[in-house]
Amino acid sequence: MCDAAIKNPYHHCAWDIGFLAQNPVIRSKAFGVSEKAKSVRYPIRMLRYWFGFHLLREENIARSRPLDVVEIGIDRGQMLAFAKSAVDMGQKLEWKSWTGVDPILQSQKLAQSGYDDVLEGDLEKEFRLDRSYDAAVLLHVLEHLFDPEAAMKKVAACLRPGGVVIGGFPVVPEFCRKLRQAHVRKRARPMGHVSVFSPKRVAAMGAQAGLETEFLAGAFFMRSKGSRLENSPAWMRFNLRFGARFPSWPGEVYWLMRKTDTSAANSG
Repeated sequence: MCDAAIKNPYHHCAWDIGFLAQNPVIRSKAFGVSEKAKSVRYPIRMLRYWFGFHLLREENIARSRPLDVVEIGIDRGQMLAFAKSAVDMGQKLEWKSWTGVDPILQSQKLAQSGYDDVLEGDLEKEFRLDRSYDAAVLLHVLEHLFDPEAAMKKVAACLRPGGVVIGGFPVVPEFCRKLRQAHVRKRARPMGHVSVFSPKRVAAMGAQAGLETEFLAGAFFMRSKGSRLENSPAWMRFNLRFGARFPSWPGEVYWLMRKTDTSAANSG
């Protein structure tokens, strides 16, 4: 699959980056950002939550009603905290409920996080939720699983017809994906990365689960890790434009898939 094979219906390079500049929440201990990164205005590491927020926002706008969201792999609740901070700073996103699911719940850290419900669940084991959702969020989760294709089918089964899965993880070109995955698995630590993705694998994984890849974009040319470059909105915009053009570039890729075939999602 060439980089331009997935048509992007959203103009994400024009999405607002301004609220990153002085946001106190993303500079808190919960986000695990280094002191150096906290000192810059546009930390590229925050793009994982920035993409998740804006893709949820696009779905919220399209549906013209608050969303029922399930977030799988919540860690310390960073995604929800980011969404709330963005709304507090004037961004618009409405959700009716936000459920958090994780195999290891950090109860003390999640006590004040604001989830409407928090559940234990492991995508590598038997996984089923008692209700369905408009949107599922999977940020930096699937690269930790040995069989992400099977996991995606489980997630798709939790979606309502027309629902979306929003996710992202590291990416490499397809030609070196299998070699890279073999290398990663030989050296994997507990809870470490064991699966490697290319844009081609992303789309194929979605198709197997009855999902159509509607949006896919790389995040950056280079993550400058707290350097002075990250004080420049122009540098941030350049990285987004580069990622849009070259999603296979080794870095990170973010995507949105829509449920189109309920039979495929519930099979396997």
